[in-house]
Amino acid sequence: MSGNRRKALLVSAVLVGGAMLMTACQDAGADAGAAQSSSSATPAGKAVTPSGSSTTGSTQGGGTDSAGKDSTGGKSSGGQGTAAGTGSDASSKAGKCRTGDLKITATDSTITGDPDGTVAVQLKNAGGRACVVTGYAGVDLKTSSGALSAKRTGEKGSSVILKSGQSVYFGINYPLNKSGGSGVRITGLVVTPPNETTSVTLGWPGAGTLPVTDGSGSPVRVGPVGSAGQGG
Repeated sequence: MSGNRRKALLVSAVLVGGAMLMTACQDAGADAGAAQSSSSATPAGKAVTPSGSSTTGSTQGGGTDSAGKDSTGGKSSGGQGTAAGTGSDASSKAGKCRTGDLKITATDSTITGDPDGTVAVQLKNAGGRACVVTGYAGVDLKTSSGALSAKRTGEKGSSVILKSGQSVYFGINYPLNKSGGSGVRITGLVVTPPNETTSVTLGWPGAGTLPVTDGSGSPVRVGPVGSAGQGG
């Protein structure tokens, strides 16, 4: 073999070897890139969470979590609602019932066989606008021995919204005079609506007398508004 041909074969071998080496490097790089891409892919069935947001217990935009709490402040967003016409929300939209707004009447509501007498007092809204009555009215009986103030029963009072023309009632209980004596004569009834200072004087519709007591306390009791219905 001549020297020139030997040189030519040697050069060809070098060129082929270099090409194979470059091809091997490229294949190795492609395999490494594929492996990296595969390792960063999201496994099937797993949700993707955007950066900076959480999918645990709340919804984006300030919603509520599964416990009903406001995700923006942790306070409950459900539950205690306010009932229409009885809560502070409804009460704040109507002023209190003034004495001049109310038509006040009283009727005997004693049921035969009851140990005590009962008078039902009606508060009717005649003011032309909705108003609120809350708690207890003031009640005084005029008697032959002087004024006698009724004591509260202790029942919890509530706010009642009266639309124009609507009424609410409360009850007055008193002992019947079964002593056989003349007792204490009742001459009138004075009613002061809840949270008012102006009173209305009415005729007394119940029994004419009370039994004489030892003066240790008033025997007359008054319940909160809403504690009696029409007719007792």
